[in-house]
Order: sequence, then structure tokens, then C-alpha cells
Amino acid sequence: MTSLDPRAPLVLDTRELGRRPGVQRELSLSVPAPAELGIEVLRVPEGEQIQLELRLEAVMEGVLVTGTAQAELVGECVRCLQPIEDELFVDLQELYVYEDIRHDRSDEDLDDEVSKLEDDLLDLEPLLRDAVVLALPFQPLCQDDCPGLCIECGARLADDPDHGHEAAIDPRWAGLQALKQDED
Repeated sequence: MTSLDPRAPLVLDTRELGRRPGVQRELSLSVPAPAELGIEVLRVPEGEQIQLELRLEAVMEGVLVTGTAQAELVGECVRCLQPIEDELFVDLQELYVYEDIRHDRSDEDLDDEVSKLEDDLLDLEPLLRDAVVLALPFQPLCQDDCPGLCIECGARLADDPDHGHEAAIDPRWAGLQALKQDED
């Protein structure tokens, strides 16, 4: 397991809380977004500032982190490919357990699901990444009733609601259409 860098923007030091349950600390932070925070079509741009309002509270098992994150999103509509700019607000909550706390669980795989403090440091990036990705819409739209693109020519239907094409000629009759045109 790698050691956390205390200078990393999403790594917080909890030493001043000690191990006294009930001790709290409130933080307001502005941190740069890590790379690839989001989904393919909607994301927080790397380096964009994320506003964090956090409360760190010492509890018997470790440190409970609760709070909110606010960030700007960029992406594109999945129907018409127009750029989307939006704001995201997510709630955060995670218990980071002390390294020396033993769990009653016999299955070691469950240990991987537990966030742990490393030398009184906690890493917010996995918590932030999970919260942001789960809060994003699966298929982001520029507007709820976005009509998308014309399947024949690719024109954006929201820009031209009366957009249309001549009725397609049935390929079985296409030969007859050619004969008719030759007579003219």
C-alpha cells in the first residue's frame, strides 16, 4: 500500500482531532479537480476548482467526514451533441477507520470496502470520485425534451422544428423511378 502525500490537495491531516470522540473540525476548501472526474460525455474539467464544505468528526472507530462538494461540469448532449455547462452539488459522507481497529468480519474482501486513515491522513479523492460519478445523469441532455439530430442529414432538430425530407423511395420501386425520369 502506498503512503499518502500530505501535500496533495485532497489529502487531509486529522492529527488535531486526536482520538477523542466528539471533537470536530470544519473546513472550507477549494481544490483542483483530479483527472477524469466524471463520465465520458460529462465531467469536471481537470484542474477546475471544486468547493468543499467539510466537517471532520472524531468517533470511536475513526474519523467521520461529512459535507458537500460543488463543481462546474462540461460535456455534451447525447442526442444533439451541443455543449453542456452545468453545476453539480453532491453530498459527501464517509467513515475513515483507524489503522489499528480490527473488524469482526472474517471475509478479507470486505476489508477493501473500508476507507482507512494512513498515519492520521485521509484521502478524499475516492469519496469525491464516487459521489460525483454517481450523481451524474447516465445520458446528459441539453434540455429535457431535446429532439436530437435528423437521422438522414444530421441537422439539429431543435434549431429547425419543421425540418423534413422527401419521402424515401422504396428500393424495390427505384428501377421504375429511373424509367419515369428517362421519359421526361
